[in-house]
Amino acid sequence: MGPKRELKFALESFWDGKSSAEDLEKVAADLRASIWKQMSGAGIKYIPSNTFSYYDQMLDTTAMLGAVPPRYNWTGGEIGFSTYFSMARGNASVPAMEMTKWFDTNYHFIVPELGPDVNFSYASHKAVNEYNEAKSLGVDTVPVLIGPVTYLLLSKPAKGVEKTFPLLSLLDKILPIYKEVIAELKAAGASWIQFDEPTLVLDLESHQLEAFTKAYAELESSLSGLNVLIETYFADVPAAAFKTLTSLSGVSGFGFDLVRGGQTLDLIKGGFPSGKYLFAGVVDGRNIWANDLEASLTILQSLEGIVGKDKLVVSTSCSLLHTAVDLINEPKLDQEIKSWLAFAAQKVVEVNALAKALAGEKDEAFFSANAAAQASRKSSPRVTNEAVQKAAAALKGSDHRRATNVSARLDAQQKKLNLPILPTTTIGSFPQTIELRRVRREYKAKKISEEEYIKAIKEEINKVVKLQEELDIDVLVHGEPERNDMVEYFGEQLSGFAFTANGWVQSYGSRCVKPPIIYGDVSRPKPMTVFWSTAAQSMTKRPMKGMLTGPVTILNWSFVRNDQPRFETCYQIALAIKDEVEDLEKAGITVIQIDEAALREGLPLRKAEHAFYLDWAVHSFRITNVGVEDTTQIHTHMCYSNFNDIIHSIINMDADVITIENSRSDEKLLSVFREGVKYGAGIGPGVYDIHSPRIPSTEEIADRINKMLAVLETNILWVNPDCGLKTRKYTEVKPALENMVSAAKLLRTQLASAK
Repeated sequence: MGPKRELKFALESFWDGKSSAEDLEKVAADLRASIWKQMSGAGIKYIPSNTFSYYDQMLDTTAMLGAVPPRYNWTGGEIGFSTYFSMARGNASVPAMEMTKWFDTNYHFIVPELGPDVNFSYASHKAVNEYNEAKSLGVDTVPVLIGPVTYLLLSKPAKGVEKTFPLLSLLDKILPIYKEVIAELKAAGASWIQFDEPTLVLDLESHQLEAFTKAYAELESSLSGLNVLIETYFADVPAAAFKTLTSLSGVSGFGFDLVRGGQTLDLIKGGFPSGKYLFAGVVDGRNIWANDLEASLTILQSLEGIVGKDKLVVSTSCSLLHTAVDLINEPKLDQEIKSWLAFAAQKVVEVNALAKALAGEKDEAFFSANAAAQASRKSSPRVTNEAVQKAAAALKGSDHRRATNVSARLDAQQKKLNLPILPTTTIGSFPQTIELRRVRREYKAKKISEEEYIKAIKEEINKVVKLQEELDIDVLVHGEPERNDMVEYFGEQLSGFAFTANGWVQSYGSRCVKPPIIYGDVSRPKPMTVFWSTAAQSMTKRPMKGMLTGPVTILNWSFVRNDQPRFETCYQIALAIKDEVEDLEKAGITVIQIDEAALREGLPLRKAEHAFYLDWAVHSFRITNVGVEDTTQIHTHMCYSNFNDIIHSIINMDADVITIENSRSDEKLLSVFREGVKYGAGIGPGVYDIHSPRIPSTEEIADRINKMLAVLETNILWVNPDCGLKTRKYTEVKPALENMVSAAKLLRTQLASAK
């Protein structure tokens, strides 16, 4: 099953009250011990600790600093599970904190809420406890902390605090806590400590860079006697940031992502501080392809001449959190494809093999096998499909925009759909019950027949349809009972994809995903959703959405081939989805949702690269639906990112309706419309947070809708949750949706009487 899934089930059992805090802690301790021992056994010298999290590492840092928002009624002392998980998930009386994406990954973090009145205190000793835990097992580790400047730069002003409040002004208040942690780690016997400062890869202003200099100068005396590593990842470090970083006081070494940061290599070659360690991230921590060992060794040898043999450390490009755990858990994976891959356990072996080769102990057999796998992948006929490449090449020269403008299309669609003002809908999925999962599992294991499986899924769809009709929702969904995961489901039906049995990756908390592997050219052999969508539409007279995942999201939520540009792969996926859209339309589906939940997530970290990415990403979406009739309504959905900076690209997608996360981020999205951006298509900013078990009242939802009506036209506003409902229970979903529909009806009545 793998450690990520074990943690998932332990968390869910604890949240459901089926197990105790002690049970959860034991599972976590066993998992940590297994990982530390595995890394130690593989010969890794610098083994990290404090990288294990019950939810995410930013929330762990918030707990460490005692930065708990007042609404959680924390009264001090060591922060326990009740307060910790209330911040992450909310509780019956108060909502959760905002959740957003960790840089350009599918990992999420809970955004700290800070202001001048926060009373910081050392409230979680997790870093020290886990160091001692590893030490008791005979493993000396490098404790890892989110650096103080990155923590503040990724925070936001708390509710009621001016949006212009300078978060970096809190540096003097949090550094004393860091000093306490450092003192305890030193006393416990730590010889190294790692600060993750990945914000150094962003476009920072001079005062932000100065904050790094100030922070580490202030910590210098506390860090005396320790080796200190500052780690960056996910992109190139800009020249100004590189200069700031390599000039920091009291720092022993610097870590760089040399997979996504090739230009950083030039900076290192141009001048690296004498006597400092270089942690060279040459093994990709974010993808699953086997490292080209000979190419990496060549890079390392060139660096060795710059920093010295004793100061060069072979490393992964980032934490292995973002990749699958171990290929040993994949006995059914195609052997040829398997030979091209390296999961976390294999990447650890690659790091050690490269380190040994640098030390003159090269394992020739291991390197030869790696070279053979690299050659096999390049020459395999299953990677290339000439027809697909020709079709993708033919896309050049057109922007693939629907011929009629969105205003005229919405008029044509309204005549056909006859929807009320403030139409209600949901995003797609409904709760994935234990029984439903059992049916899918048994069908996959061939324990039930296809006929039995279809019957069971149709019964589930019918239940979801009837519930939505009872709730009086206007545009329905079929609930996606046939899908375990939105990307995996489509990937399984597209050529060029491979799948794992246990390649789980944590997204946040107990939410794990199993990204498909795109190894070759992509095409759609046959229709993927038409059968289920038409079956669902036959059960109701109300419009039934056809539910698809968009090409950019499939790309960003997969392990993508690294032998061609990402945009080329995305265009291939777009053509496959286009075929599906047109087949759904032919089958009588008049509302089709093409989710692009991950479009913002893939935005490059550097502003200079934004325009190119947004151009091909938005173009890919338009390709999918360029051929449909004006009366076919195209929806899309986005969630859990900051969308304000790409609002014009969202408009440029030319969807008829967009549903978008809004409630958990304190309605941040609405500010862009207050600032004058005009949006003419249909839009449904989420009215409640589905990642929390909390059930919002009718009045609360009505208040949110009123805030939306203050900046959006009545005739374009939709009412919907933030996201899909698969992670929730029916006991939460039914009353929440009932309140949502009641709120929409209340507002309709008020609007009608105001005329």
